Order: sequence, then structure tokens, then C-alpha cells
Amino acid sequence: MSLAEQNITLWGDDIPWLAGLREKGLIAFNKSGLPTAKTEAWKYSFKAVGQTENLQIDASAHECDGHCHHQCDLPFEAYQIHFCDGKLHGEHFDLPQGVSLKPLVEAIYDGDVKPYLNKSFDTENFPFAALNTAYLEQGFMLIIERGIVVDKPIFIRYHTEHNTDTFNNIRNIIVVESRAKAEIIEFFDGDSTGNFNNVVNEIFLAADSSLRHYKLQSESALTRHISFNSVQQKSNSSYKCFVAQKECILARHESYIKLLQEGAFAEVNGIYKLNENGVSDITTNIRHLAPHTTSNQLVKGVVDGHAKGVFQGQIHIAPEAQQTEGYQLHRALLLSDSGEVDCKPELEIFADDVKCSHGATCGDLDKEQLFYMQSRGINSEDARRILIEAYLQEVLNKIDNIEVAEWIKAQF
Repeated sequence: MSLAEQNITLWGDDIPWLAGLREKGLIAFNKSGLPTAKTEAWKYSFKAVGQTENLQIDASAHECDGHCHHQCDLPFEAYQIHFCDGKLHGEHFDLPQGVSLKPLVEAIYDGDVKPYLNKSFDTENFPFAALNTAYLEQGFMLIIERGIVVDKPIFIRYHTEHNTDTFNNIRNIIVVESRAKAEIIEFFDGDSTGNFNNVVNEIFLAADSSLRHYKLQSESALTRHISFNSVQQKSNSSYKCFVAQKECILARHESYIKLLQEGAFAEVNGIYKLNENGVSDITTNIRHLAPHTTSNQLVKGVVDGHAKGVFQGQIHIAPEAQQTEGYQLHRALLLSDSGEVDCKPELEIFADDVKCSHGATCGDLDKEQLFYMQSRGINSEDARRILIEAYLQEVLNKIDNIEVAEWIKAQF
């Protein structure tokens, strides 16, 4: 039975607008189907989606075994939120004044989420976001109120524990109101095998707001992980995203960012490191829709074994987006003859007063540097490790929070 054919009971099926939204998502997914070689946005990684016939969408509210919701031992202070096997744990959250978080079902029941849910993207253009819409239930709504500066990061842990072939759909709504500032860290981990995580974040930044958004994907090498960040930015807002992806059958992170008003700034940086046969896909689509907007992208990857690294980055500049700046660069180390790196940078420019560039490089470790280090008594394995760490450090330096940067580096 395919994912779209599973007949399960979801909370809120008796709410007409929610049932209609789910039906819209299901129709959109049935129309597009799973990605194929003809699906442009997926042509380099569609094979890693794999077979889905045995996957089951879990709508049960089972209890986790306990450790999923324990506080993570972090080297920095943070407000912690936990998911276990795709389910948000708890109903009350220890967050500061001016920051509110509700489970998605509660936000739907109260009507708070209606102005935001599925408002930031077209379901027809994103098949897995459409499937996520068809099974809307799990997730949260987070609001950073006007003028609030959150004093420490909000740490969201997604832990998978049960060794079952489940398809977990999570939808989060994040609203940062005018002049508010926050840091969010998403951490995906777990030892389960065969799971497929499908996460959609809809993020809304009001005028003069700021969000630093960090993500570390560190799940089982047998997991498939797809995440989609759809971001809408108003005037003079700032969004900085950092993505770190490790070995996985498929780890795909897609950013779809709309710079709607003057002065909006977006930055998407990332690193990936693959040693065996996984696929890492970082896809970006930044749309400059107003003048005086700016975007930057820097992604670096390391590919060994039979693995594949993918970067697809598009900068779109609308006719009215004059005096816009957009920069994009992808670099990769290809350390084996059987590995693969696919890169597709794109500039789509309809304005004539802009500054834009894109670039891509791919190569091996510098043999002279390796020889020099070995001649100083460093063995070959340590020399390679040191050079790879130095290579990725340029992107890690883009993280504003030094403690978070050191934590990601230690995990990576």
C-alpha cells in the first residue's frame, strides 16, 4: 500500500477547513507522485527515496520509553523541546515570558494557526510537503512576541527510537514578530532503522526581526530524512540558517525563502560529510521579490566511498528587485573514485541593477599538504582528518553563536 493510500484516522477530520486542507495535500501528492528522473528538483537524489510500500504512517499517540524527553547534556544553556518518534512530548513547556508554544492540534483547535498554515508555499510544487499536508497532525506553533529577545537558544530534539518502518510527518509553524530575536537549534538523532522523517517548517519573520536557525542531522545511517523550510521575510528582517548533514540513506534539506520587502537579508550555509554510500542533498531557492534585499550561500561537502553529495541552489531576482545582492558558492572534496558530487547553481535575474555571483569547485585533498604533514611525523589518517576539519571550518565560522558552533563541530 502506498503512502497516499493509507486509510488512517487523524485528529480534526471533523473540522471542515482542516479536512479540506488535507484533501488538497493528498490531491497534490497523487498528481505529482514520488520523484522520478523527470522531476527536475529531484533528478540527482530521487533514487535515494527508495521503496515506500512498506512504510506505515503512525497516527497513534503511543508513549515513548522514557529517555527521549530527558534533558540533553549540552555545553550551553537552552530551552529544550522534545519529539519522540515523530510525536511532540508534553503539553507545557518551560519557555520565557513572551515566547509561547502550542502543540499543532491545540493551535488548530484554537484557530491561532489558520493565518499561517500552508500559507508560505504552493503545495503543488513540493511533493513531500504536500504529503506532509495530507497527514497534518503532529508538530507545534511557536510565537516569539513583538520586541522579545530570547536570552538563550531554543533547542528542539527529534529522537527516533522504535525500530519500525514508520513515516513521520511533522509540521511546525514559527512566527517571529516585529523586532523580536531568537535562536533555534534542531537536532535529529536516534538508533532506529528504516524510519522516514518528513519535516516541514513554515517560518514567518516580521519587520526588523531576527532568527538564527541551526540544524544538525545525526540519525541512523539507515534513515531517510527530508526537511523543508519555507520562510517569508518582511522589511529589514534577518534569517541565518546553518545545516550540518551526516551519513544517511537520504538526507535532504530544502530552503524556500521569499524576501518580500526592502532590506530583508537571508543566509543559508551548510556542511555535509559522507563516508560510505549515503546521499546528502542541500537545495535552496531564494526569491528576491523586493529591492535592496541580500542573500548569501556557502556550502561545503566531503564525499568518500560510494556516497553522493548534491547541491542545488537557485537565486531568483524579480523585475522590481533592483539593487539586490545575491551570492552563492559550493565546494566539495571528492575523496574516492566511486563517489559522486552533483552541483547545479542557478541565477534567474529579471532586474538590471544587481550584484550576483555563483560558483562551484570540486577536488581532492592537496597531496603536497598531506606530504608536508606526514614529513613532520603526522600519520596519514590524522593528516587527512586535520585537513578535512580545516576545510569545513570556514563554514562553521559562519555560525554567530560560538558555543553552538563548537558543539556542532564536536558532533560532526
